[in-house]
Amino acid sequence: MDARAGDRISLRSADDVARIREACLVVHDVLDELARAAQPGVTTAELDRLALARTRARGAEPAFLGYHGYPASLCISVNDEVVHGIPSPLRALADGDVVGLDFGVVLGGWYGDSARSVVVGRASAEATRLLEATRAGLRAAIAAARPGARVGDVGAAVQALVEARGYSVVREFVGHGIGRRLHEPPHVPNWGVAGTGPVLRPGTVLALEPMVNAGAPEVRVLDDGWTAVTEDGSLSAHFEHTVAVTENGPEILTLPAGVPF
Repeated sequence: MDARAGDRISLRSADDVARIREACLVVHDVLDELARAAQPGVTTAELDRLALARTRARGAEPAFLGYHGYPASLCISVNDEVVHGIPSPLRALADGDVVGLDFGVVLGGWYGDSARSVVVGRASAEATRLLEATRAGLRAAIAAARPGARVGDVGAAVQALVEARGYSVVREFVGHGIGRRLHEPPHVPNWGVAGTGPVLRPGTVLALEPMVNAGAPEVRVLDDGWTAVTEDGSLSAHFEHTVAVTENGPEILTLPAGVPF
């Protein structure tokens, strides 16, 4: 899924950010329900249907459905699948699966986007460490998204943390701006050189989303044209928040006020 890298970065007003937050909170609530529903025996198609129903019940529409031909509302990626996994009635979740839930909505013309990885049933020590490293990578990205910082500072922060823990960051897929479109400038890689790239200014809204592999960083896309998997078959995890850059620092829009990340 793309962004138009050559376009100008849009700066959003406080009212704009409030509208984006409304969409983001729908995403948060739906992801909460999906995480609870991700149990052994549940199919990924059942989770997709749940996402669509819950979204429309809240007066929003799924952002991914039909986007560049994507055939579902939810991207659901299991174990060695990195991102853009297509839900299927033939794919039942099993105990110990690592499941990436990537979801977005559009509400009143504004977009919200978030992702989280969960473990079905009992988590292995390997999966627990991977998810925590990926979550910590997202925390590092958010902390770096301050006014006056550069896009390269965000990527460098993620890369340094993730690689220090012995994992690798995926390079084929990146974070992005978001607002009136699902994907807007700038591209926000999860690697890079501090002090490089566009400057982040108050009003910039970003979807920050580290994708972290337990093994090597290389990925390949399956014959369905969407599902990206790790080249070496290792586990992968994905966390994402939509974040506004404000005068006071980063503000997570895909978390309700007072809920810690």
